[in-house]
Amino acid sequence: MESHLQVKNPKLMAAVLMIGSFIGLFGETALNMALTDIMEDFSINAGTAQWLTTGYLLVLAISVPLSVYLVRWFTTRQLIVGALIISTMGALLAAIAPSFSILLIGRLIQAIGTGVFLPLMFSVVLLIFPIQKRGAVMGIVGLVITTGPALGPTLSGLIISAASWHYIFWVMMALNIILFAIGAPNMENVSDISKPKIDVLSLLLSTIAFGGIVYALATLAELPLSDVKVWAPLVAGVLALILFTVRQLKMEVPMINLRVFKYPMFALGTVLMFATLFVVLFVAILIPLYLKSVLAYTSIAAGLLMLPANVLNIIMAPIVGSNFNKVGARVFTRIGFALITIGAIMFIVILSATTPIWQVIVALSILFLGVSMTIMPAQTNAMNQLPAQLYTDGSAAMNTLTQVAGAAGTAIAITLFTAGQNNYIAEFGAANPTEFLAHGINYAFYAVLVTGVIGLIGSLFVKNSRPIVK
Repeated sequence: MESHLQVKNPKLMAAVLMIGSFIGLFGETALNMALTDIMEDFSINAGTAQWLTTGYLLVLAISVPLSVYLVRWFTTRQLIVGALIISTMGALLAAIAPSFSILLIGRLIQAIGTGVFLPLMFSVVLLIFPIQKRGAVMGIVGLVITTGPALGPTLSGLIISAASWHYIFWVMMALNIILFAIGAPNMENVSDISKPKIDVLSLLLSTIAFGGIVYALATLAELPLSDVKVWAPLVAGVLALILFTVRQLKMEVPMINLRVFKYPMFALGTVLMFATLFVVLFVAILIPLYLKSVLAYTSIAAGLLMLPANVLNIIMAPIVGSNFNKVGARVFTRIGFALITIGAIMFIVILSATTPIWQVIVALSILFLGVSMTIMPAQTNAMNQLPAQLYTDGSAAMNTLTQVAGAAGTAIAITLFTAGQNNYIAEFGAANPTEFLAHGINYAFYAVLVTGVIGLIGSLFVKNSRPIVK
C-alpha cells in the first residue's frame, strides 16, 4: 500500500498551508518591536501590552486541540478557507483598532485562524508526500515554525520604520487575501470525515487546562506566584489537565488520543520541540527589548541586527531537512542543543549595558544555528514513529504543547527580566536605567541555559525512528 495520499498538486497544498501558518506564527511576535509605540498610543503599561502576545498564544493553546474534531467534521478546503477568512477579519479589526481592547480582540480572532492552520499543516504534509521526501518537506515545516516567530521583530521593525504598527496588520491581511485567491480553488480533501460525537466535557476540560496554565504563566510576569490571580488559574489548569488526561485514556473515541505518548520517540521528540520553541519565543521578546532599550537602536536597526541569525536559520533548515535521512535525528539534536547551550552561555557572559553589537550577533547566530538543527529532526522523528491514523492526534498534541511552550517562553522571559532588574535596583539603586535593564536581560538568559542543557540531556536518548507504513 502507498505511504501517502494522491492529490493533484501536493506542492501547492503544502505551500498554502505553510504560508498561512507562517503568517500566523509571524503574528506571535510581530508586535514585540511595536509594544513601546502601542503603549504610548493607548496609554498602557508593559504588563498590559504584553497581553497582545500572550493573549494570542493563550487562544492558540485553547484552539489547537479542537483541530482533532474539526478535521473529522469539515473538509480540508473548508478548514483552509475558514481559517483564512477568520485570520483576515482579525487582521482588519486590529488594523483599524481605535482602542487597545479592539486591538486585543482582533489579535485573539487572528489566533483562532492560526490555531486551525498549524495542526492542519502538520497532518496534511505528512499524508500527501511519500516517505522518502518527508525529511526535506518537514525541513521546510521546521523553517516555518522557527522563522515565523523569529522574523517577527525584524519584519515588523521594517514596517514600523516605514509607516506605523497598524500596517503590520494591513500586510498580514493582504497576504491572507492573496493566499485565499490562489489556494482556495486548488485545495483537496485529505481528511477522513467521520463526524464523531463531540464530547463537551473533554472540550471544557481542555479549555480550562491549557487556558488556565497559559493565563497563569502570563500573569506571573506582573504578579508573584503567591497572588490568587496566578496560583488559582494554575491549580485549576493542572487539575483540569489531569482530569482531561484520565478521561481521554478511558474513552473509546477520545478527543485527542493521548496514547500517542506511549510511543517513546514521539514523547521525547515533543519534549525537545517544547524546549526549542520555548527558546525561540524567549529570545524573540528579550533581544528586541535589549537592542532598543539598552543599546538604544531604532526599530529598523534592531530588526536588521537580528537578520543574520534568521538568515542562517533559513539557509540551514533545508540543508538539515535534505540530509535528515542520512544523518538522523540523534546526531542533529545533539549538535543543535549543544549550540543552543553555547549560545546561552555566551549571552550570560557578554550581555551588559556596553556590549559590542558584533558579540550579540555572533551569540544569536550560534543559538539559531542550534535551533535549525533541533526543531525539524525532533518533530519528524517524533511523527515518524506514529502510524498514519494517529497523525492528526499526534500533531494536535504536539502543537498544543508547543504553543504552551511559546506562552511559557514569553511569560517567563518577562518574569525573570523583571526579577533581575529588581535585584539590581535593590543592590545598586535605579540611577542608571541601562545598567539595570541589561542586568535583567542577562539574568533571564539563565532560563535559556537550563533549557539548552535539558534538551542536550534529552537528545542523548534519541533513537532514529523509521516511518510506519500501513
